[in-house]
Amino acid sequence: MTRSVYVTGIDRGDGRQVVELGVMELLTRQVDRVGVFRPLVHHVPDRLFELLRSRYRLSQDPATVYGMDYHEASALQAERGTDELVSTLVDRFHAVARDYDFVLVLGTDFADTQLPDELSLNARLANEFGASVIPVVGGRKQTAESVLAETRNAYRAYENLGCDVLAMITNRVARDDRDEIAQQLRSRLPVPCHVVPDEPALAAPTVSQIAQSLDARVLLGDDSGLARDALGFVFGGAMLPNFLTALTPGCLVVTPGDRADLVVGSLAAHSAGTPPIAGVLLTLDEHPGDEVLTLAARLAPGTPVLSVPGYSFPTAEQLFSLEGKLSAATPRKAETALGLFERYVDTGDLLKRLSAPSSDRVTPMMFEHKLLERARSNMRRIVLPEGTEPRVLHAAEVLLRRDVCDLTLLGPVDRIRKQAADLGIDLGDCRLIDPATSELRDTFAEKYAQLRAHKGVTVELAYDVVSDVNYFGTLMVQEGLADGMVSGSVHSTAATIRPAFEIIKTKPDAGIVSSVFFMCLADKVLVYGDCAVNPDPNAEQLADIAIQSAATAEQFGVEARIAMLSYSTGTSGSGADVDKVREATELVRERRPDLKTEGPIQYDAAVEPSVAATKLPESDVAGQASVLIFPDLNTGNNTYKAVQRSAGAIAVGPVLQGLRKPVNDLSRGALVQDIVNTVAITAIQAQSPAPSHHEKATAQ
Repeated sequence: MTRSVYVTGIDRGDGRQVVELGVMELLTRQVDRVGVFRPLVHHVPDRLFELLRSRYRLSQDPATVYGMDYHEASALQAERGTDELVSTLVDRFHAVARDYDFVLVLGTDFADTQLPDELSLNARLANEFGASVIPVVGGRKQTAESVLAETRNAYRAYENLGCDVLAMITNRVARDDRDEIAQQLRSRLPVPCHVVPDEPALAAPTVSQIAQSLDARVLLGDDSGLARDALGFVFGGAMLPNFLTALTPGCLVVTPGDRADLVVGSLAAHSAGTPPIAGVLLTLDEHPGDEVLTLAARLAPGTPVLSVPGYSFPTAEQLFSLEGKLSAATPRKAETALGLFERYVDTGDLLKRLSAPSSDRVTPMMFEHKLLERARSNMRRIVLPEGTEPRVLHAAEVLLRRDVCDLTLLGPVDRIRKQAADLGIDLGDCRLIDPATSELRDTFAEKYAQLRAHKGVTVELAYDVVSDVNYFGTLMVQEGLADGMVSGSVHSTAATIRPAFEIIKTKPDAGIVSSVFFMCLADKVLVYGDCAVNPDPNAEQLADIAIQSAATAEQFGVEARIAMLSYSTGTSGSGADVDKVREATELVRERRPDLKTEGPIQYDAAVEPSVAATKLPESDVAGQASVLIFPDLNTGNNTYKAVQRSAGAIAVGPVLQGLRKPVNDLSRGALVQDIVNTVAITAIQAQSPAPSHHEKATAQ
């Protein structure tokens, strides 16, 4: 039977979308097919469903998501009664439930609905759907006593109406009251109650949302600038020196369009980072001349400058009535929301209570979720040498908001801050270090000179070498100031991993450093090695790659069944290339008889059961291989890219293996999500690893 959960409320303004997004995040971690149903909707397409669809790659037909609009529901209830309304919505819910393992139901929004006793309607629908209920209570601008009373009353209301209340969530409470409210509710309610504080960045509209609401003209600004949150408003009227002291981080400057001095002054302050602003809004349908706008564009590239026809006062009234909304167009707000949900909700307990059926399939989304979850469970310190690269900064924002790891960014600190300000990114507690001016440079130079003395490296030469961000980052890892490093979005593979070869070096039981890609297919994850480092490994090295790859696979939850790939299967072929693979297979079996290993074997026989049944019917690997070892870099690199492009697989990696401490390389075409995934993998590698086979044997 399909399971379902009904997220509902008691009034408008509870910020329930944060909870709905968080619950969907939990479900997609372990359920393959999750459906969405909103019984009543104001507008189609629905903003939240569009966010869920884009973020979680939902294939559900939008036409099946919505029961009916509020006007239709109101008319049906008035004409034929509540029973008929509920019956119709139940039929439409079950039409969705038939096709999914779990359904997330988005309750009514208590806003302009013209429906009497909306709470009772939500409760009845949940009961008729057979759905458990998570009521959300909004606590914004309320006293602690008021929040406590309202939460307890909401629980009683839904319980008295026969609902199976899984947990209560009290949202948007004052940060100073959060701990006290949580403690009080723990002793007063029989179900878990999670208390989430108010987050200004979620309530803040983006500059793009302001432009759309005010029908403003965009005179300057790019997509990154328009995505910034307007955390406050500063109205320009004073002379420039006094005006500059009023600016606050993330504010939107509102000024008459003829005040060119305030426009230029605001953007100059932003460029200097004192402070970074969200943008400038000009009133009176006036704006400075082309010369000033050209100067403005050069002072703060990408920073939005908007223009509206109205006076400042009515414009201010409109601005103060706006509130930020989660949508597919605000992915950064979604990351903020999820970070908040995961920090203040016991997600492990809630997932257990949801009783979501675990899927045998492992989808790309599930694999990515598990990476973040494991990294978050034991946070590590990761250094990112490419601190001025926009993709790295966007990834850093995601990692920080989701509490995946602690971060250090390397590069000129002023440039990093300015780039972050231009992108509207809050780096929070991220540590910033400029290797060229860091007090660590002298110490690192001495250390590097000692390590490379046999190559004639002096302290003077080392002083220049360690100013390179990749060498500096690698030395941070070596000296225990960071637990892992990720680089390569703008540097070559050689520039990223050469310092690791020189400084960190290989593990005792690793003959060489090699790599794997996690290939996330539609229903499983395969491990490909080595597709990035070793051009033409010999049999000894190939065996080492196979053993390392099996260990990496198992570290990330993939049961290792090794296929040593060749252009022939079993004893059907001969020649130097096949003989190399055959010898490597025997070496793996000698060294690790506990591993399931097959080779030589062709790719189709390794992964397709019907082919395996013909070519190697007695094999316990053929047809179900999970770790595929390629005979050379040419074959491996081309195969992973072919599968990635033609099968739509997500390729996570390359993940380096064999080093004493984790350093990982990125493709120079890496997307923000690729960087996030690779950092999470590096953090997991840096967590206390299981003893290697060599270490186990030594201990015995």
